[in-house]
Amino acid sequence: MRKTFLALLLAAGVTPGFAQEKTFELKLSHWVPASHPLQKALEDWGSAVEKESGGTIKSKVFPAQQLGKAFDHYDMARDGIADVTYVNPGYQPGRFPIIGAGELPFLMSDAKGGSMALDAWYRKYAEKEMKDVKFCLAFIHSPSSFHSRTKKIVVPDDVKGMKIRPAHATMANFVTQLGGTNVQSSAPEVRDIIERGVADAVTFPWGSMVLFGIDKVTKYDMDAPLYVTTFAFVMNKDKYNQMSDRQKKAVDNNCNTEAAGRVGEAWGKFEDAGVDKLKAQADREVYKLTAEQMALWKKASEPLIKTWGEGVKKTGADPDAAMTELRAALTKYNALAQ
Repeated sequence: MRKTFLALLLAAGVTPGFAQEKTFELKLSHWVPASHPLQKALEDWGSAVEKESGGTIKSKVFPAQQLGKAFDHYDMARDGIADVTYVNPGYQPGRFPIIGAGELPFLMSDAKGGSMALDAWYRKYAEKEMKDVKFCLAFIHSPSSFHSRTKKIVVPDDVKGMKIRPAHATMANFVTQLGGTNVQSSAPEVRDIIERGVADAVTFPWGSMVLFGIDKVTKYDMDAPLYVTTFAFVMNKDKYNQMSDRQKKAVDNNCNTEAAGRVGEAWGKFEDAGVDKLKAQADREVYKLTAEQMALWKKASEPLIKTWGEGVKKTGADPDAAMTELRAALTKYNALAQ
């Protein structure tokens, strides 16, 4: 009888140890267009998990806010509206203060190395700061800067009186500190608010300027590595806990620092290619800063480190130790800005 049972299992393509595994179809949700490199990153993530799970974990990607608004994606994973989501922690000021270190200006120089450093550094903090979900991985895009409709932004004083859509909470603090006004919106809404004059400028990565059509409503681009944005993939805990040990391992093997580097590298190349695309446009000014102007920006950004540290202290963590660890990780992965 046992031989007959084993033969039936093998004929069905199921090995005895996996006969009781449930099959899962994960909903992977993000809020950028399907033409964005993040779509392929999530598709590749799902394919890798499916392969390593022996085909028992399948997935489908839902782009462009189909399952919910950009600001809600962390809670969507927590509540099971989606199984894996793409999160910008800086969209919710004060909620994820520790990972906000990655948003500080003039800290990271490279998307792949920066992603691996951020991910490796943040894992121990994610257990507390993102405890409502299973943290999968963290990553960044390439260093980016200001893009304006109304005037060139060359020195910090130029921000005074401007209405700017910031990339995240840290850039929002920076804009306020420099005398500007923040206009909050998710990435898909940026073109509209600039076109309507609700905002004068935006901090945004280069390739995405073209993808979202923001290049059609702006004219001036500061070519300086001012800031990056931190992102994460997070997963619904209940769904993960329902899986077998083998299935969990398939997920875990794709929720690590190496996977973070793959996501960051592909996105980084996409954004970097946008610089030349904007330079090639007629009636557009892409300009670099002098060493003196860069020094002014670096000096102006110094208070942001203190503000970040105050937020971290409220969590019970040590901001000085955390920053030392992050800088060490960035050095290890050759992504510490000079």
